[in-house]
Amino acid sequence: MVFDLLRRKQQPVETKTSAAARVVAWHGSTGGAGWSPRDSSSLTRSGFAGNPVGYRAVKMIIEAAAALPLVLQDGTQRYDSHPLLALLARPNAAQGRAELLEALFGHLLLSGNAYIEAVSDPDGRDVLPVELHVLRPDRMSVVPGSDGWPVAYDYSVSGRKHRFDVTMPCAPICHLRSFHPQDDHYGLSPMQAAAMAVDVHTSASRWSKALLDNAARPSGALVWSGSDGQGLMAEDQFRRLSDEIEMNFQGARNAGRPMVLEGGLDWKPMGFSPSDMEFHQTKDAAAREIALAFGVPPMLLGLPGDATYANYQEANRAFYRLTVLPLVTRVTATLSDWLSRYQGSAVTLKPDLDQVSALASEREAQWRRVASADFLSVAEKRRLLGLPPQEEAERDD
Repeated sequence: MVFDLLRRKQQPVETKTSAAARVVAWHGSTGGAGWSPRDSSSLTRSGFAGNPVGYRAVKMIIEAAAALPLVLQDGTQRYDSHPLLALLARPNAAQGRAELLEALFGHLLLSGNAYIEAVSDPDGRDVLPVELHVLRPDRMSVVPGSDGWPVAYDYSVSGRKHRFDVTMPCAPICHLRSFHPQDDHYGLSPMQAAAMAVDVHTSASRWSKALLDNAARPSGALVWSGSDGQGLMAEDQFRRLSDEIEMNFQGARNAGRPMVLEGGLDWKPMGFSPSDMEFHQTKDAAAREIALAFGVPPMLLGLPGDATYANYQEANRAFYRLTVLPLVTRVTATLSDWLSRYQGSAVTLKPDLDQVSALASEREAQWRRVASADFLSVAEKRRLLGLPPQEEAERDD
């Protein structure tokens, strides 16, 4: 028994040889996918401030939405001048109508929530608020009551917290939020839905930059054949070679540095070229997913591979009809309902479809169909076109 143990210990350790011999892998993989944080502040930095597709998609929507002409009317007339229209034209001393609405729509797209503060007249002479301000959603938090409904909002800035009480009929805060099936108080933004595509697109851009910094050379491996033909490298030699490669040849600062190989070492490229990996197709697919989440036709962003619409005009019409108009209609309806509580009379604020150039052909066709419908009365035709009822004096004329 003892001799058998000694005999087994003295037997040489079996080693396997291969044509590739001892290989030192040189690559940058971490072994797992890394995703960016999903909070609104991080997504805004990575998906809007740090991603050209997300930035352009959001800018297109908020600029188009803020530029839409609005009309104000009640059950009997459409107003050309009104205190509410004057308030929207100059909501505060630092912003005009376009700046206020762009900030409002932008916060709603990036975080799923938008908050407007109404500043009332301290003397109580004006019924409507004297100023409107858009507050940052990342600084606002909902304070729920015992029944779960919001009773106040806390706004934190510079280490201080201000509480807005919203239990009164004329609440100083108007909270607009997108639909979120799993949250009672906060909305779900398109940026959160597009977070994975944003990470893919951003990582692809970083990979391209890293590849260019390394003289556009892919990764590879050092193969050592050895003088004895076995391809075995001592442990200290293996560690020294790995440390030397990491220190002297990896990273952007070592791009283009020639590698001096000693006897027995050979360089074998292992990386695929961007065309082999369909790298650009992956990046374009991620860009289209970002545009899809925001409702912007990829054709309007100049992204290749999109054949949904026959031409740019159709894509632009679909952009207004499916994205811009629903957003503006929902926001203006909430604003008009909120501000109507201050003046005590219900008014409706909505986009004027007849002045949207992208929808001119559709509106012209609708006007023609309604005008040619002889079986409809004048009141019914005006109702179909979204106009208030005609005054009695005008009917007599």
